[in-house]
Parts: sequence; structure tokens; C-alpha cells
Amino acid sequence: MFGKLDRPRPPTTPGWVSHIARLAVLATTVAVGGVAIAVVASPSSAAACNGYVGLTFDDGPTGSTSALLSVLRNNGVRATMFNVGQNVQNNRSAAQAQVSAGMWVANHSWNHAHMTSMSQSQMQSDLSQTSSAIQSATGSRPQLFRPPYGETNATLQSVASSLGMRQVIWDVDSQDWNGASVSQIVSNAGRLQSGQVILMHDGIQNTRDAIPQIMANLTSRNLCPGMISPSTGRAVAPDGTTPPTTPPGGNPTTPPPGGGNCSTSVTAGTVWGDRYNTTVTVNGASSWTVVVGVTSPQSITTTWNGSASLSSNGTVLTMRSNGSGNTFGFTTMMNGNSGGRPQVRSCTAG
Repeated sequence: MFGKLDRPRPPTTPGWVSHIARLAVLATTVAVGGVAIAVVASPSSAAACNGYVGLTFDDGPTGSTSALLSVLRNNGVRATMFNVGQNVQNNRSAAQAQVSAGMWVANHSWNHAHMTSMSQSQMQSDLSQTSSAIQSATGSRPQLFRPPYGETNATLQSVASSLGMRQVIWDVDSQDWNGASVSQIVSNAGRLQSGQVILMHDGIQNTRDAIPQIMANLTSRNLCPGMISPSTGRAVAPDGTTPPTTPPGGNPTTPPPGGGNCSTSVTAGTVWGDRYNTTVTVNGASSWTVVVGVTSPQSITTTWNGSASLSSNGTVLTMRSNGSGNTFGFTTMMNGNSGGRPQVRSCTAG
């Protein structure tokens, strides 16, 4: 129902791989048609998440929710979906798909009305009805609430709190509701800082088209998509689960639940003119699942020392331990993007 939006108010507050490995040690390689000097990079911490941001999408589910979830999944993104209760009731399967795709689902009122003009009892009824519809469809009751148009007052905040929800506005407005172009949406998202939240909307093509570039910018700044804390309303690290991935030609799968968090260290390997290697060492667990992302048009093509699954476009790698030790590696094709480097998005023990 983004078509109803008024201007939001600003917030108040396998053998070939062994050959490659040997080349990495020698730091030289023979390329077709000539000799290319390989550059051995020093260990890098660029793949670490040095902060988290909250990517949020209002007004769903819509007829385009499936397309949005596909883009988010292919880019290794988990986001918070502020759903309208009436839309959930009319499209339960889309709400269920949001949760299956690893998204967090939150309350955005029943029908996107101007809630500050309601009585307290009307507010209570509206938010309660919405939370019940979401819980019925997804099995989870929302812990977050975003008022339509960003309009709120003390009474509305108190009602939301009484229903077990924290009010969340936004720090950055993407302006997608206002006809912003893809480049404008990307530029606005570029202002995000650690802990902050951005307003975007389900159902807008430009928003979907902007997501890969938004992720490229976040990756370049060592920022990762995170969840919004019900305690603080700020973006924090995900809750230990990992986003589902899509193996080539397969259906989305979710890694098995883990027993806690682990940590990783990343070492940049040999760089050639068209590709480069990366090694990841897992610390704190002998059984683990690690999710790594690269920025499109880069794509991961080869992996070793683990059980791997890749997203359909090769930008998200989910690697599981397979008894080969706690260090795994992969090769990334640059495909014209020589500056991007992989980012470890999560490490789950168990």
C-alpha cells in the first residue's frame, strides 16, 4: 500500500584447486597468451562486519514480495518487513515466505491509517488485530512496530509497548516512495552508519534494482545487514541463524540450526588479472556453517575444504565443515569488478 503514502516525517531521535594453491605460494602464474605476475596480498580484515544496519521494507506483503525476497536472498540479505495487517490477512503465503526466506516480520498497522488521530482503544484494536494476523500466518508475534507515515505520539508508543512491541522509525529515508531513481536510492542508503535503520518499501521496482548496489556500498564500508533489537531499536548482529541460499538449479535451503556463534579470520590469497583466492579460518568451533558474500558482478566459482552451496548468481557462499579442518577457501571471478572483496556475514557453530 505504498501508493497511499504521504511524505514520511523525519525521525525524532578439486585438483585444479590444488594447482591454484601452489601458484599462490609461488606468487606467479602463467596466463594464456603470456605471463602474468600474481600479486600476493597480505592478510585482510576487510571481510569482517564492523557494524550492522537495519534494512527495512514497509507495506507488504504485496504482489511483488516474491521478487523482493529473491533479490534479498541472492544478495545474502536479511531484512525487517513491516507488514500491514490487512495485506497479511489477504496474502498469508507471502507473509510465510518472508519468514522462510530468513526475514524478520514486524507490525505496520492494520490498514496504514493516520493512527495519531485514533483513540487509545482504537489504537489498541488496530495493533492487536495486526499482530494476531501476523502470528496466525507466520507463527511469530511481532516485537517491533512502525507507525504509518512515521506519525506517533506518547499514547501510540504506550499502546505498542503494552502489546510487547518497540516502536521503530528510521534514520535514513530512501525516498523510494517519492519516485526516487535507483541511483538516488543507492545514494541515500550510502548515508547509513552502524546501528542505523533505513526506510524502504515492498513493491517498488527501483528499490529491488538498488539492492545489489546498496550491498556493494555496505560491503566496502565493512557494514552488514542485521536485525533490529527489540530492546534498543538499533541494528545489531543477526540472532545466530543464517540466511537461506539457493544452490544452482535448486530450491532455497536453510542451514541447520547451530549451537551458537563462532568467529573467523580472513586471509587474502593470490590475485590474478581476472580472479583471486580467499582463505577463511574458523575459530571457536569444530563444526560450523559460514556464510560469505561477494559483490555482483563478482561471483564465487570454486571452493575447497568444506561442503559448499552457492546462490544462483554465485554471490553468496554457504560453507559447512566436512571434516577437512577449520580452514576453507574459494576462488572469486572479478567479472570487471577488481576492487570488491568477500565479506563474512555470519559464522554459526554446530
